[in-house]
Amino acid sequence: MVSQSELEEALRSVAPGTALREALDNIVRAKWGALIVLADESDIVPVISGGIAIDVALTSMILYELAKMDGAILLNREGTRISHANVHLMPDPTIPSVETGTRHRTAERVAKQIDSLVLSISAARDVVSLYLGGMRYVLEDVRVIVTKSNQALQTLERYKSRLNQVSTALSALEFENGVTLHDVLSVLQRSEMVLRIAGEIERYIIELGTEGRLIKMQLDELMVDVREDRQAVLMDYLPNFSRSSVLKTCRHLSNLDAEDLVSLSRVGEILGYDTGVNPIELHLSPRGFHMLRKIPRLPVGVINNLVLRFGSLQKALSASTEELETVEGVGAGRARDIKEGFVRLRELNLLERYG
Repeated sequence: MVSQSELEEALRSVAPGTALREALDNIVRAKWGALIVLADESDIVPVISGGIAIDVALTSMILYELAKMDGAILLNREGTRISHANVHLMPDPTIPSVETGTRHRTAERVAKQIDSLVLSISAARDVVSLYLGGMRYVLEDVRVIVTKSNQALQTLERYKSRLNQVSTALSALEFENGVTLHDVLSVLQRSEMVLRIAGEIERYIIELGTEGRLIKMQLDELMVDVREDRQAVLMDYLPNFSRSSVLKTCRHLSNLDAEDLVSLSRVGEILGYDTGVNPIELHLSPRGFHMLRKIPRLPVGVINNLVLRFGSLQKALSASTEELETVEGVGAGRARDIKEGFVRLRELNLLERYG
């Protein structure tokens, strides 16, 4: 099984802006076929015969010219040097393959046999197929990926808008001490949906290479603090809170399938709440991480000390300046900043919620 990180690394090696991708585009435009293997020489030796030993640095024009020959071209695993050209590949014929064309069938078997990246270019269909282990991935035209990216960004904007609404509602309820499990689960559910759409766009950006700069800028702007806010909400409302439990819960939420993510009760179960509990009726009290991290220039260590000292947001809100000063790392100036920060956050939340 090929991991997401392995696929992303392979896509980076053939993304626009790289010499390899420039050569691939030139070969496609010339309507030639080609078979290119990125592997360590010790791994590829058992499946090759003949060919020409070269050992030169990869340039797009050299690779393009070598593609005029019938045999395969071998690069090192990093894709920075060309080691052989016009090589005959002889993978194990008993390795199963779903491909029908000779070039693609050979590419699939080589990728499986030596666990390497193999690129197969179809001369007839202008298609570049990427084989990695037992996976096949077809590279799409840059214009197609840009269109998909823009559509995904529009979807992300709508989901982020809804996330902002439920997050603002949660913050307002935290000040009013009126949070229910339903409010918390709604924020976590929407956060996970936003993160999944962002993950899809991130893969598009990798595949776009230098052509994806503007899309990355838009994504970065939309995703400011989304992961941090989700973690802070978990730190506030996990029944059995610890740093390790927060990270574990994040992983479990990421692994939920789409059907389970729609179910708030399933999300609540991931957090550790009883499935028989009515989330609308179960009232919760935040520990204070979510709100305290919104106060400017408040270090993480001081936030931890405040939560440890007061135990809940309501107690921190009602604490006097003198009581805040007794917390390690606070002091008189920072105590005033915290009190003023709470006032500004309350006013901001009221303004955002009611206009």
